[in-house]
Amino acid sequence: MAEKQRLSTVDLVYIALFAVLLAVCSWISVPTTIPFTLQTLGVCLTVGLLGGERGTMAILLYLLLAAVGVPVLAGFTGGAGVLLGETGGYLLGFLLTGLTMWLLEALFGRRLWVQAVGMVLGLALCYLFGTLWYMNVYLQTGEPVGFWVAMSWCVFPYLLPDLLKVALALLLTSRMRAYVR
Repeated sequence: MAEKQRLSTVDLVYIALFAVLLAVCSWISVPTTIPFTLQTLGVCLTVGLLGGERGTMAILLYLLLAAVGVPVLAGFTGGAGVLLGETGGYLLGFLLTGLTMWLLEALFGRRLWVQAVGMVLGLALCYLFGTLWYMNVYLQTGEPVGFWVAMSWCVFPYLLPDLLKVALALLLTSRMRAYVR
């Protein structure tokens, strides 16, 4: 039986630092109904630089901090109410992005093309989960909203900026990976 490798102190420090990076990326925002933030860049950069396991743990730590009320989300907000609100599915979907990138990394290694596919596929899953979440929460108010309407409100305006953030994350990951062990 293979022995489970434990996380080192350095690993834990990286996880904490990148959870802080995610908070800073969320604070840099343009306030709208769903704020334009740098969170997508932060998520992709986190998993790209730390790898699947540590990167996903950093995302989970960030979400746990938000859940207990630490103001790490856009607009310096936090709390379970925000995570369970209309747009909380997109935040929780970041975990799907990390898990997707981790899975692809485990299957194909940490090559740049694998990370690119992982980032785009993870973003697509985040969008899908977030949109379905949005529709469900919106339905709880008594007014159903269709899938394409929800996509036009919550995804389409963010698609191009998010793809640019993915490209920037890939560029930064390829340049900075040697500095993160």
